[in-house]
Amino acid sequence: MSAATRRLTTAQALVRFLAVQYTERDGVRRRLIAGTWGIFGHGNVAGVGQALVECADVMPYHQGRNEQAMVHAAVGYARQLNRLSAQAVTTSIGPGATNLVTGAALATVNRLPVLLLPGDYFASRVADPLLQQLEHPVSADVSVNDTLRPVSRYFDRVTRPEALIPSALNAVRVLADPAETGAVTLALPQDVQAEAYDWPEEFFAERVWHVRRPAPDPVELAAAVQAVRAARRPLVVAGGGVHHSEAEEALKSFADATGIPVASTQAGKGSLRHDHPADLGGIGHTGTAVSDELARTADLVIGVGTRYTDFTTASGTLFQNPDVRFLNLNITGFDAHKLAARTLVCDARTGLEQLTEALAGHRVDEAYVSAYRAGKERWERVVETAYRAADDNAVPTQTQVLGALDDVVGDEDVVINAAGSLPGDLHKLWRARSPRQYHLEYGYSCMGYEIPAALGVQQAAPGTPVWALVGDGTYLMMPTEIVTAVQEGLPVNLVLIQNHGYASIGGLSEETGGERFGTAYRHRAADGTFTGAPLPVDLAANAASLGMDVVRAKTVRELRDALAGARASDRPTCVYVETDPAPTAPPAEAWWDVPVAEVAGREAAVRARERYDAKVADRRRHL
Repeated sequence: MSAATRRLTTAQALVRFLAVQYTERDGVRRRLIAGTWGIFGHGNVAGVGQALVECADVMPYHQGRNEQAMVHAAVGYARQLNRLSAQAVTTSIGPGATNLVTGAALATVNRLPVLLLPGDYFASRVADPLLQQLEHPVSADVSVNDTLRPVSRYFDRVTRPEALIPSALNAVRVLADPAETGAVTLALPQDVQAEAYDWPEEFFAERVWHVRRPAPDPVELAAAVQAVRAARRPLVVAGGGVHHSEAEEALKSFADATGIPVASTQAGKGSLRHDHPADLGGIGHTGTAVSDELARTADLVIGVGTRYTDFTTASGTLFQNPDVRFLNLNITGFDAHKLAARTLVCDARTGLEQLTEALAGHRVDEAYVSAYRAGKERWERVVETAYRAADDNAVPTQTQVLGALDDVVGDEDVVINAAGSLPGDLHKLWRARSPRQYHLEYGYSCMGYEIPAALGVQQAAPGTPVWALVGDGTYLMMPTEIVTAVQEGLPVNLVLIQNHGYASIGGLSEETGGERFGTAYRHRAADGTFTGAPLPVDLAANAASLGMDVVRAKTVRELRDALAGARASDRPTCVYVETDPAPTAPPAEAWWDVPVAEVAGREAAVRARERYDAKVADRRRHL
C-alpha cells in the first residue's frame, strides 16, 4: 500500500468514512452517523457485517429484530437530537431490503435523516439470479431496492468500489442538509461490498458539515413585517421546524413581544410550554376549541416550519376569514410557498429573531389577547374534565390514562405516539412541558413506530424517562424491539392500552358509513361477522415473555401507582391497562375529509354522504 492510499474492502471503507463525518451548528459538533443498526443475511453478512466487526473500534453496532423497526429507532434517535446526528441501518437483499420501505417513507415524510444500506444483486452478474433476486424481464438493472427510490431523498447503487467516493459524499451532504434531509439509500451489491480497493487517504479525513441557518431575504422580510403590522387577528401555526431549528426561545420572544398567539401542529406541539399565555395547544382536526376558533377568524396565518397537512388545515376548511392571507417561514422553499403565501425561506430561529427585531414596538390589540386567553382558560377546564375520574377505584378511560401519566411525568420525560385514537387525544389534551417531551410521528402516522422509536430516543437521551404509548392494534404490529430494549438495558416504559381493536378507525368507519366493519378484535358470530366475544389474547403476558417487567393496572389508582413505579425503574417496564370504552375525549373541533360512498344501498352510508356533502361545501382553495 502506498503512503497515500489504504487498501480496504468497499464496506470497510464506507464504515470508516462514516465514522469521521460530523455536523456542526452554533459551534456544537456531533457525529453525523453515531451507530449502525443491522440484521444480517447473505446480502450483507460478508460485506457490511464483516466491516462492522473489522471497524468495531469506530462504529457502534446495534442488533435489531425487524428491519422496519430499525429505521423507526434511527428516526427516533435523529428527531430527539434535532436532526444533527443520525444512525445507519444495514440489511440483506430481498425481504430485508423491502422491509425498509415503510420506515424510509416515514423518515422522508417527516424530514428526518436516516442512512439505509441494503444489500443488492451481484454487480458482476456472475451469480444470476441469486437467492432473493427480482428478475425484471426488460430492465436487468432493477432490483427490489428500487422500491426505495421514491421514498429516499438520495438514492444510488454503488456498482464499483471507486463509485462509493462521490456517492458517499452526496449521501452525507443530503443527510446533513436541513432543507433536503430524509431517508438516504446506498444500495450495495454484495460482491462490491467485499471487493478491495486502494482508497485515497483523503477519503478518511474528518469532515465537518456545517448546518446552516440561512437568514431571510431583506425584501421578503420587509414584506412580512408589513403584513404582520397590518393584521388585526394574526395567528402563528408552529410546526416541527421550530423544534428542528431549536427555535423555541425565539418563538417565545416573538409571542411575548407581539402578543400573537401560537397554535401547534402535531410535530410542533411543545414549541411553547403549555402554560405560556400565548400557547393555544393543537390546531386543526385534532386541535383545541380556542385554536380552531381563532383560525377561522384569523386574517394572517404565520406558518413556522409547518407542511400544512390536511389535519392542520382541516382539509382546507379551517381558515375561513374571506381576507385571510398566509406568511410562511420555512427553510424549504417547497413548503414555504404553500397556500399562496408570502415567504421567508430561512432557518426558523434566524427568521423569527429577525422578524421580532423588525417588529419592535408592534403588539396586537389587548382585546384580542384577552379574548384568546379566556378561550385558553375555558379549554383548560375541558382538559381537567377529560383527565379526572370521579372515582379512583373505577376502570380508567383513555383520557384518564393520559391524566394519570400527566400526574407522574416530569418536564424532561418524552412521550411517544404515532397512530390510532391516542394522537387526537394527545394533541387536544397533553400539557407539553418542554420542547422534546411531545414526540408524535403524525406525518406518516405509522402503526408500530412507538416501541422502536422509544429505543432510539433512549439512546439519544440516556437517563431520560421515555414512554411509548400504544394501543393493542399498534402493539400487535411491532413489539419485536422489546427484545432489543432488554438486550441493551434500555429502560423504556411501555403504556399498553387494551381496547380490543382499532378504536380510531372504528369511529371513523362509523362516521363514514362503514359501520365499524373489520375494526374490532373479536370472534366471528353465527352470522359470520366479527361481532362475537373479544379475543382471549393476553398482551401483557406477551410483553413479559419478551423480557419486560409488566404491571397490570385495573383502576385509576392502580394505574397512577404503576406509572410511578415504571418511571422509577431501571428496567424496561410495561404498564398494561384495559380501558373503559366510554368516550371522554372532547369531540373534533374541525373537519377532516375522508370521502364517503356517493351511492350506497345501506342507510348508514346514505346518511354519512349527506353529512359529507354539507361539510365539503366549506372547503377553500387559498390562491
